[in-house]
Amino acid sequence: MTKVITLILAGGQGSRLYPLTKFRSKPAVPIGGKFRLIDIPISNCINSNLKQIFILTQFATESLHRHIFTTYRFSSFTKNFISILAAQQTTENKDWYQGTADSVRQNLAFFQSYGDYVLILSGDHLYRMDYGRFIDYHIAKKADITLAVIPVSESDTSQLGIMKVSDDSMITDFVEKPQEAELLNSLKVSDELLKKNGVEPKGRNYLGSMGIYVFNKKVLNELLSDTTCSDFGKEVIPQAISNKKVFGYFFDDYWEDIGTIRSFFNAQVDLAMPLPRFNFYDEERPVFTHPRSLPGAKVRHTNMENVVLCDGSIVNFSNIYNSLIGTRSIIGNNCHLDRVVMMGADYFESAEQMQKNRDAGIPPIGIGDNSEIRDAIIDKNVRIGHDVKIVNVDNIDEKEGDGFVIKDGIVVVYKKAVIPNGTVI
Repeated sequence: MTKVITLILAGGQGSRLYPLTKFRSKPAVPIGGKFRLIDIPISNCINSNLKQIFILTQFATESLHRHIFTTYRFSSFTKNFISILAAQQTTENKDWYQGTADSVRQNLAFFQSYGDYVLILSGDHLYRMDYGRFIDYHIAKKADITLAVIPVSESDTSQLGIMKVSDDSMITDFVEKPQEAELLNSLKVSDELLKKNGVEPKGRNYLGSMGIYVFNKKVLNELLSDTTCSDFGKEVIPQAISNKKVFGYFFDDYWEDIGTIRSFFNAQVDLAMPLPRFNFYDEERPVFTHPRSLPGAKVRHTNMENVVLCDGSIVNFSNIYNSLIGTRSIIGNNCHLDRVVMMGADYFESAEQMQKNRDAGIPPIGIGDNSEIRDAIIDKNVRIGHDVKIVNVDNIDEKEGDGFVIKDGIVVVYKKAVIPNGTVI
């Protein structure tokens, strides 16, 4: 693994996740009650013994940088490191990153002295993978480039790069987000090929790119140094197929590109189910995050079913179902929550602070008494007053209001928003 350098691409704006990305980049979005999306690829790297990591950032970086700096510190007596490469203007290049490939091109000089292989990861997907097996496969195939591929059904193809492979798993064709029926049919792979690679088809006869690549470093330099290609999926990979040995590594486990509010919401709620598709409860391959010295959650006379309740939370005389309640969440008396993702708070308010806010007509952080919330995402440090209903009463798909947005039928309350007493959304 010392021959491998890892690049995590974490510069995306994540516009489809707005307003969760109103104040932060997509990799910094909270997930699982106490984690952030960037924790997933970093933890996969640590668990795979890959500890020479560059993280490429660009959009709304403060929250992301602070989280990385306060969370991940390797011993100074090793060659391990996590280093941030933020987009910057130089005398040679005055532009920001123009795409995934361009972000790597602009930073080629920083990792030339490291290793023989470059592992490139996205900073905003939810999955667990042993990158060691992936890299071993790449070496065994004597490949120039290897892509992690996942079997998907036809309904998922319009959102992914789809590829065709030969019997020995060499990629022969790659199309970014294909739409035409005839083109899709030409990319379909047989059940026999899937079974040969350890995959039960189950109607999933297309191979989607997971945005996970391993390159021979010399090949990566060659592909990026003499071109102006800006994106791996749209340009670099399709062009490389014609003259490089490009292979597919089959992955058949949970993987989710939570790029929309609906997919994000569904993935979060699923974590509270009895058998969630992604398992945070894996002691052999844990997900790491910023350590917090918080007290345990405190619950008083509350009915709960299918709920993840994180440290530092206080719940009083309420009913909560199918929900994920983040750190330091305060829920008042006689509240009813169903299918709610509550991200919690970054700090506890003192009694003096709460009284001062009450005198100014501002509710404390958390959810006030007698409030009802369904099918909603409550971002961090939100103040919801008493007798509030957030239930999408008009069954609207898209709407923007004061302190909230409705997208895909899900109500998303902005970070730090104030929802006054008696509000109905």
